[in-house]
Amino acid sequence: MPTQPRSAAPAPPQRRPRPAGPPHPRGPRPPVRRKKPRWAMRAATTLSVVVLASAGIGHAVVSSLDAGIARVDPFKDMKNRPQAGHGMNVLLVGTDGRDRISPQERRRYHLGGAPCHCTDTIMIVHISEDRERASVVSLPRDSLAMTPARTDERTGKQIPGHAIKINAAYAEGGPNLTVRTVEDMTHVKIDHYLEVDFTSFMRTVDVLGGVQICTAAPLKDSYTGLDLPAGTHKLTGGQALQYVRARHVDGASDLGRMKRQQRFLAALVERATSSGILLNPMKFRDVTRAVLGSVRADKGFGTDELLDLGRAMRNFSPASSEFTTVPIGQMGYVVKGLGETLKWDTAKADRLFRSLRDDKPLTVHEARPATVPVEVAPQQIRVQVENGTAAEGLGKRADAALAGAGFRTTGTPANADDRTVKRTVVAYDPGWDRSAKSLAAALPGSELRPVKGLGPQLKVIVGTDFKGVQKVHAENTDLGAPRVVTGDQVACS
Repeated sequence: MPTQPRSAAPAPPQRRPRPAGPPHPRGPRPPVRRKKPRWAMRAATTLSVVVLASAGIGHAVVSSLDAGIARVDPFKDMKNRPQAGHGMNVLLVGTDGRDRISPQERRRYHLGGAPCHCTDTIMIVHISEDRERASVVSLPRDSLAMTPARTDERTGKQIPGHAIKINAAYAEGGPNLTVRTVEDMTHVKIDHYLEVDFTSFMRTVDVLGGVQICTAAPLKDSYTGLDLPAGTHKLTGGQALQYVRARHVDGASDLGRMKRQQRFLAALVERATSSGILLNPMKFRDVTRAVLGSVRADKGFGTDELLDLGRAMRNFSPASSEFTTVPIGQMGYVVKGLGETLKWDTAKADRLFRSLRDDKPLTVHEARPATVPVEVAPQQIRVQVENGTAAEGLGKRADAALAGAGFRTTGTPANADDRTVKRTVVAYDPGWDRSAKSLAAALPGSELRPVKGLGPQLKVIVGTDFKGVQKVHAENTDLGAPRVVTGDQVACS
């Protein structure tokens, strides 16, 4: 038989009966009472783990990394700052620091030469208050800026405000002058400052296992060593650095480079959010170590902020990130002592930055007609259409369709000498090959045919395979109103 509970035994002094309520009919059961605190502790611990795991990161994991962040004080002695808005604004600055890159990597990825100690990239990253949207605005490095008046820390002398290219603010006054200049130009209050150099960028990409990008046209830049054929590629850290630094792959220079940087960021978000890294504290720790091992941040950017970003990014998808460039009013604006600069369109820029201050999306998500990105805008391409078939009126229909897609057709289509053409032909002078590729993208399945001496006007010989014209777009068609794109529109599908 089971032993009866020892209810008659006197309770030890430390196990006093509860003062309220009648005694249990079978007497107190100390072993059960001892387990209650342990059960409660286990429950609380389990709940804490679930809460932290739901954020994708463990507090202890992130706290262990906080001490490794190099600190700067970009907000020192700053007064008359813009009023705080909703959400969080991070000034993300990429510098050309390369001190910890090996000689082999320097040669392989064309990282020779002395760094300019200036900002290679400047972006405002806005995280919405509900932590469900990230808006990224690129500020061109050659933007004409006016520095605020300041006191030189070394000499104590007053330095009046003066014209400068925005990327030179870092070389002149470090993070502090960079933040002050950006706030003066945008009226957006910067909450946090993150500075990334070449080393941390490369390490981050490698720890993620590479990032996939796709390009519709070959990309080749002898300055950075970038050489990518058209198609989809998985870039390592060094290759990714070549991709985001390249400025000589097309005529768009720095603006084209910013578009590639935005595409890469979209791909980076897609990689981080789809790979399970944010849900695995150990993987997140490895990625964070790679990033924080060679970044500099303001003193307020610590464990809580990392956890906050982790929670936000866990709900991110490429569609919840959006990218744009500050509107440009004039390219090649010459300023004495500075050379050519980019002058902002102040009215359109003000509207853009007001959206950041008001925590509003930069664009309304709506269905758009499918278009194909090309290097040269249709409005810049002159086209003569010829009917290469026996079907009457086909040349006129093709001319109208191309004109409707934005191409500068002659409006007077002719009949080709050969009226038995099956495959539509795009004939072009070799000197206008970029325009020819853009035109061919609007005519799927067409044949590119170089013809020396044809000149700047391209020729389309319509074949029996002609089914219509594919809409195309060049992202820099209207500099005053740059296209706002979401991550799913620029990342590989």
